[in-house]
Amino acid sequence: MPFKEEGKMKLRIFCSLLLLLCVALRAQTPSSQRSTPLTVGRPQSVGISPARLERIDQMALKAIANNEIPGLVALVARQGKIVYNKAYGFADIESNVPMRTDHIFRIASQTKAITSVAAMMLWEEGHFELDEPISKYISTFKNPEILDTFDESTGTYTSIPAEKEITIRQLLTHSSGIGYGLIDPNKGIRMIYKQAGIIDAWSTEPDRLSENIKRLSELPLVFEPGEKYRYSLGIDVIGYLIEIVSGMRLDSFMQERLFGPLGMKDTFFYLPKGKAKRLVTPYTNKSGEWLKYKGYPGYYDADFPVKGAKTYFSGGAGLSSTALDYAKFMQMILNRGELNGTRFLSRTTVATMSAAQIEMGQGALAHGLAFGVTNEDSVAVGGLGSAGSFSWGGYFNSQYFADPKEEILGIILKQTRQTNKPDSTKAKFRRLVLQSVDD
Repeated sequence: MPFKEEGKMKLRIFCSLLLLLCVALRAQTPSSQRSTPLTVGRPQSVGISPARLERIDQMALKAIANNEIPGLVALVARQGKIVYNKAYGFADIESNVPMRTDHIFRIASQTKAITSVAAMMLWEEGHFELDEPISKYISTFKNPEILDTFDESTGTYTSIPAEKEITIRQLLTHSSGIGYGLIDPNKGIRMIYKQAGIIDAWSTEPDRLSENIKRLSELPLVFEPGEKYRYSLGIDVIGYLIEIVSGMRLDSFMQERLFGPLGMKDTFFYLPKGKAKRLVTPYTNKSGEWLKYKGYPGYYDADFPVKGAKTYFSGGAGLSSTALDYAKFMQMILNRGELNGTRFLSRTTVATMSAAQIEMGQGALAHGLAFGVTNEDSVAVGGLGSAGSFSWGGYFNSQYFADPKEEILGIILKQTRQTNKPDSTKAKFRRLVLQSVDD
């Protein structure tokens, strides 16, 4: 064989081996720690009192009767057994559609934990380091500036150079200094983001994640990176990082690496036509009457899961899902990275993600690399679970928590915004789940 042809052959073999390696990295690995899939079980079999679980029924019925919410789905599982999965109220009032446990909800910021897990899977594979600057992958984040002055009358501002660059860890822990547009407490940041056309989470327009994050990278920060906790668009930046290092769109990556292997059949950024009819209607309450919530003018359309261009994939808030699907994801984390014989993360990585990374200024709650985590004070506070419990919620009034020590998880899904009555289920649900423990 001539030398030139031999060189071409070696190159082809090398490329083939490299392709096989990339495919192998994308595949989940089998685990010797073979847990069973989430299945329905008797409460008594896992140390849960059926009589005490009925208090969740009473809570739901009372909240609906008091016009606090139009409906909900709640799920409780312990030791891999679903002991409570019920629906109350209505999914759509106008059409008189009763809520069912398989109804699909906009889970908004519950997306953040999923995106963070996806990122940590790539971290395990060696694609990036947690404490290296994001500018290594998204160059426009180089040399960040911090907002100094803002003129409301003209919309102009001045900024000063930051002393440090934003790291990937800071993005995951909401300590990067990036703001959060519509919900940011700084009016100047809200106006600057709006002027720049920053998408906070959802879009029915033909927008792209890459374009939005590049626009965001050119705007001033609220404070010096790493200085403190402040809820932010950092996880949306992480979503774009996933696209860069994986070479896949965020929705495709999640489907291949998480939703498919976990059996999450009803979790999507945008719902297929066959599933759209199960999407719960979002509601707002005006003068005691439930009205369809349409979104926020100039920012987003609340029908984004079924409407528009369907091209924007928000790693911070874009997913819709069911209680059962999200329970599968949470059970994998409770199992320290494994479900049904498939290893998604090492238990050592889950331990890092669940460790307190930064204080949130909320007593017993700190932030890990994916969600809020409780510290040793949580037991004394009451109703928060054991130290190391993790939790978060979503913009459309959904909440979840899990207590690794008690091997228990709870999910409560609702779809309301801007109601004129406080929703008592937010505070009560976790407490009622934990008080049902009977072993």
